Amino acid sequence: MAGVVNRKISAASATSHTRRAKQSSPLILPSGIFTQLLVVSFVGVLALAYQAIQPPAPKILGTPDGPPVTAPRIKLRDGRHLAYKEHGMPKDGAKYKIVFLHGFDSCRHFAVVANTLSREIIDDLGIYIVSFDRPGYGESDPDPTRTPRSIALDIEELADKLGLGSRFYVIGFSMGGQVVWGCLKYIPHRLAGAVLLAPVINYWWPGFPANLSNEAYYQLFRQDQWTLRVAHYTPWLTYWWNTQKWFPASTFIDYHPNIFVSPDKALMFKLPPREPYAAQVRQQGEYESLHRDMMVGFDTWEFDPMDLENPFPDGEGSVHLWQGDDDLPVPVTLQRFIAHRLPWIKYHELPQTGHMFPHADGMCDAIVRTLLVGKPPLSHKSR
Repeated sequence: MAGVVNRKISAASATSHTRRAKQSSPLILPSGIFTQLLVVSFVGVLALAYQAIQPPAPKILGTPDGPPVTAPRIKLRDGRHLAYKEHGMPKDGAKYKIVFLHGFDSCRHFAVVANTLSREIIDDLGIYIVSFDRPGYGESDPDPTRTPRSIALDIEELADKLGLGSRFYVIGFSMGGQVVWGCLKYIPHRLAGAVLLAPVINYWWPGFPANLSNEAYYQLFRQDQWTLRVAHYTPWLTYWWNTQKWFPASTFIDYHPNIFVSPDKALMFKLPPREPYAAQVRQQGEYESLHRDMMVGFDTWEFDPMDLENPFPDGEGSVHLWQGDDDLPVPVTLQRFIAHRLPWIKYHELPQTGHMFPHADGMCDAIVRTLLVGKPPLSHKSR
């Protein structure tokens, strides 16, 4: 029979053994709880991301918390309103009726053609001009489904509500110039003539040769390249991109001084101050004004302007494109290509001139006179 061995264990040894056993025991959660924690964390991250990319609702005009309605407005087919401002002669006695389309980050008050046109030419020719706040700007209601077609139909309805007749003229500056392409596509039968003043280019219009549009695109500031990429490829991120603080966004929203050449800066010193009306421009929020402009302007369009046909084949009207040869925001190389593809457009290129040329003394007189009576000034290259 084997003997029993008695081994004595000291108190210190027992305590040490117990401590090691406790230290080596991991905290093990039931697998179901761990999965739930992962799901909750993932949902929380998604919720924060969703909140970051969601634009705030626009401030509703005429409500206690929204901007006041101070301008005359028309009610459109879908219940929205367009605010407008009339200039020049009373429309009932005017021979020529013009709808002016303002540019990016602007409104009805900044109608360069109406504001700088001489009284002499207004009275001589008999000119009436109406400028209006494009949707989401100033006192015009936003249009969350805005497209190049919808804004053209808004213009047609504005003309009808104001009684401008069966045909009228359109003049658009910068982003407003881009809107004119939609008018030429969707309401050519209502136009007596059209002017595009340094119209903004969409680099993704398929009619451009890839090498030409890429060369012009990569001449933009890097931050503007990214801003336009986001607006084109992931428009649902446009609000987030333009409001995040990690990377620089649009130079145009920030009015970066480097987007203008010397001739532009010289003209801007002469402009009347924006302050009286500047607060109205973005008063409903930046998303349905500035950001919507970017998404519509640089989206994939339902038509290519370079496929348009002459709206005046019998010469009963004309279309003019004016461009400065030193324009930084809008590349002259692409405007030249458009003019080459559409020979029915009368192209006017201004030497040593930037984006703001319509503000130069006498420029709008020359532009309007050329449109209405066909007499271009002598100091520019036209075709």
